[in-house]
Amino acid sequence: MSAKTNIRPLRDRVVVRRLEEERKTAGGIVIPDTAKEKPMMGIVIALGSGRVLDNGSVQEPVVQVNDKVLFGKYAGTEVELNGETLVVMREDDILAVIEG
Repeated sequence: MSAKTNIRPLRDRVVVRRLEEERKTAGGIVIPDTAKEKPMMGIVIALGSGRVLDNGSVQEPVVQVNDKVLFGKYAGTEVELNGETLVVMREDDILAVIEG
């Protein structure tokens, strides 16, 4: 079941599925879950319609569904949906799109 069919963000909000980070260092040391930070990278799974500007027009989102993005450590609000933790954030909280 796709999360996109179950959650529809409004206006300039996007829904991101966090990507898990590597659990080992380059030297092969395993990082325990208690020491692991939340990943700041994810995949956009749903988009709102866009930001409403002062003149009433709507600026469409710059990011697209399936874009791999970087976002701030404390960006957005975590929500649980169908046993999966997702992050709902403003498009402005997205720092970059990773291409390639």
